[in-house]
Amino acid sequence: MRVRAMMLAGLSFAGVATAAAFAQVNRSERAEVAFLGVPVTAQEIAQGKELYAQNCASCHGPDMEGQPDWKRTLESGRMPAPPHDETGHTWHHSDSQLFTLTKLGVGSVVPGYESDMPAFDGILTDAEIRATLAYIKSTWPKRQYEYQAEVSDREGPEE
Repeated sequence: MRVRAMMLAGLSFAGVATAAAFAQVNRSERAEVAFLGVPVTAQEIAQGKELYAQNCASCHGPDMEGQPDWKRTLESGRMPAPPHDETGHTWHHSDSQLFTLTKLGVGSVVPGYESDMPAFDGILTDAEIRATLAYIKSTWPKRQYEYQAEVSDREGPEE
């Protein structure tokens, strides 16, 4: 009986380890991250991770989980900060939309929409915005990353 329990525990552990390894392979199949069609370096992604922690995590969460009930309107009439992971909608937007939204504010992409998110023009350089967005993209599973790349390719580079 004891041997059987140990075998079951071992099989359970092996199953969890296999699932974790599969998830990692799924992400690592994507050899590089690109932003606006230009490959992003590992150094830029590392910089983006630091910038995200400094400028974005307080609202969007340290693990990009967003604020609770992010789909429900706040008493102010504004929306909570959405997640930037695969459970949110960030990956539905093109690179140029994400860049413009981050630099100039949500109203620049969705006219008339009021948001608590500040425009980062004058706070972050264009290169820092690019690095931050590249870091966010680097965390997405392959499916979301590829979908977002197709959306960006259809729209073309920002002019």
